[in-house]
Amino acid sequence: MPPSISAFQAAYIGIEVLIALVSIPGNVLVIWAVKVNQALRDATFCFIASLAVADVAVGALVIPLAILINIGPRTSFHTCLKVACPVLILTQSSILALLAIAVDRYLRVKIPLRYKTVVTPRRAVVAITGCWILSFVVGLTPMFGWNNLRAVERDWLANGSMGEPVIECQFEKVISMEYMVYFNFFVWVLPPLLLMVLIYMEVFYLIRKQLNKKVSASSGDPQKYYGKELKIAKSLALILFLFALSWLPLHILNCVTLFCPSCRMPRILIYIAIFLSHGNSAMNPIVYAFRIQKFRVTFLKIWNDHFRCQPAPPVDEDPPAERPDD
Repeated sequence: MPPSISAFQAAYIGIEVLIALVSIPGNVLVIWAVKVNQALRDATFCFIASLAVADVAVGALVIPLAILINIGPRTSFHTCLKVACPVLILTQSSILALLAIAVDRYLRVKIPLRYKTVVTPRRAVVAITGCWILSFVVGLTPMFGWNNLRAVERDWLANGSMGEPVIECQFEKVISMEYMVYFNFFVWVLPPLLLMVLIYMEVFYLIRKQLNKKVSASSGDPQKYYGKELKIAKSLALILFLFALSWLPLHILNCVTLFCPSCRMPRILIYIAIFLSHGNSAMNPIVYAFRIQKFRVTFLKIWNDHFRCQPAPPVDEDPPAERPDD
C-alpha cells in the first residue's frame, strides 16, 4: 500500500509539477529553435541546445524521481541509488555546457578572424559528446562504489536482517556526503564556476578594449560585431549567474551536513534549495526569449506556424543588425 501524503508533501509535489510544466516545453522550444533556424547553428547555440536537453531531462526525469523520493518508498539500496544518480549526471552536463559556452565566447572575441577555422561544427559535436561522457562518469561514480552501502549494511545486519538492505529511499541515505562535497562540489562544480567567472571577465575586458579602439578609429563594422558580442556575452553571463544562484545553496547545505553533523537545518530551507536547483531548468528559455533576439524571433515564428494555425510571413533568420557571425 503506498505511503500517505501529507499536506506539506502535496504542496511540494505541486510546486515541482509546476516547475516541470514550465521547464519541459520551454527547453523543447529552445531545441526546436536551434533545429529550424540556420542562424542558430553555430557552436554557441549547439552548446545551448545541449544545455536545454539536460534541462528537459530535469523536468521529465529528475523531478518525477525527486517526487518519488520525497514520498519515501521502500526499495533496495541499489534501486534507490539508480534513482538518485540522474540528477548528478544532468547537473554536471549543465556545468560543462556552460563552460563550453564560455570558452566559445572567449574564442570569438580573442581570435575573431580565425574563429571559424578553430571552432568547426565537427569539433563542437566532439566537445558536446565529451561533455556528456564526462558527466556520466562523474554522475555515476556513486554506482561504482562511492556510496553509503557499508553504513547501511552495518545497520541492516545489526537489526538481524539478511540479504540486500531495503531502505526508505532518500538521497542522503545512498549518496555519500564526502562524494557530494569533496568530489562533486570541490572538484566538478566550484572550480568550473570560478573558471567561467574569470573567462567572462576576460571576455568583457577584451570587448570593451576593442570597442574603445574601434570608436576612436571610427570603424563601423568591427564596432557592430563587438557590440553584438557584448550583448550576447551579457545574456550568457546572466545564465551562468542564475545557475550559480540556483545550485550553490544546495551545495552549501551539503557542506554544512558534512562538516557540522550536529547542526539541524530548517526543513523549509532544504526545500527552498531543492526548488531553486530544479527551477533553474525553467529559467534559461525565459532569458533567451527576453535577451537574445534570434531566439525571440524564432520562438514567435514557431508559435505562429505551429500553434496559432496562421503561418507568419517569412522571417529573416539572420537580422541585418546581427548578421556578422552570430
